Amino acid sequence: MSLLSDLINLNLSDTTEKIIAEYIWVGGSGMDMRSKAKTLSGPVSDPSKLPKWNYDGSSTGQAPGEDSEVILYPQAIFRDPFRRGNNILVMCDTYTPAGEPIPTNKRCNAAKIFSHPDVLAEEPWYGIEQEYTLLQKDVKWPLGWPVGGFPGPQGPYYCGVGADKAWGRDIVDSHYKACLYAGVNISGINGEVMPGQWEFQVGPSIGISAGDELWIARYILERITEIAGVVLSFDPKPIQGDWNGAGAHTNFSTKSTRNEGGYEVIKKAIKKLGLRHKEHIAAYGEGNERRLTGRHETADINTFAWGVANRGASIRVGRDTERAGKGYFEDRRPASNMDPYVVTSMIAETTILWKP
Repeated sequence: MSLLSDLINLNLSDTTEKIIAEYIWVGGSGMDMRSKAKTLSGPVSDPSKLPKWNYDGSSTGQAPGEDSEVILYPQAIFRDPFRRGNNILVMCDTYTPAGEPIPTNKRCNAAKIFSHPDVLAEEPWYGIEQEYTLLQKDVKWPLGWPVGGFPGPQGPYYCGVGADKAWGRDIVDSHYKACLYAGVNISGINGEVMPGQWEFQVGPSIGISAGDELWIARYILERITEIAGVVLSFDPKPIQGDWNGAGAHTNFSTKSTRNEGGYEVIKKAIKKLGLRHKEHIAAYGEGNERRLTGRHETADINTFAWGVANRGASIRVGRDTERAGKGYFEDRRPASNMDPYVVTSMIAETTILWKP
């Protein structure tokens, strides 16, 4: 095994200028991440200088067998924390050979919204709180839970410390450092309310980069759990009963909300979000109705409400924003399995571009 480890950690820069680029994309389910590697003649830092590539879309649920070719367009580059050196991770989106975005390509429409002059002028910032659950591989039961049984009630686990309160910290810390190495703007981590559940935060990130960074952070986490022999779940309610679900709370601000008088702009934006509540809920993650019950720090899925420091509201405004009269708000509705391209662009479109 020591020889295998030596080969995995081999520094290619000692012998060749060639690098490995791991092309990454979102598969047909909208949550499965796929990737494959390509050798390049030398280091690349600009995604527009990378070659397009193709894959078999019939094997990912994204194309029929009789016309299965899907084309990968490189969009963002990150350092590869696994191969290191000059090797890179490449976030891609997906198109037909004719250049049309395939239906599961949510980045393309998001890019159109974020490139709108009115949106660009507002410089939308995002901070996404990604919750997830670590599961024991063979039984698909949360890490640290007795097989077929339950731990003690919620209470000591949130931001908890100790062998009887926190499970999977080695995975979480490895992910934290790997994201920083990759160039993902990860801003923190913490243990969540349900044991075996954790959270990381990405941001503040501007526009389309929020989606790119969250998807790459998810990919890195999938790879680390693969190495650790642990299953990663983004299910919004992995365990039924008196246990918290998993969300992806999305914090949002614009130049107007961050400037003087921004609190009034925030209130107008929240009103617009309320008018389109059903449209947002429909796009905020599959199975979210199991999580948004009005319990466990959520609002009921059929009810739109906002409040200051209210974690049971659809939209929460912080006390600091209220006191300062400017700042940001938190959309607490998105599920842990939401598509960040969809959620971030939808919030921007509704609050900046939509005229009710």
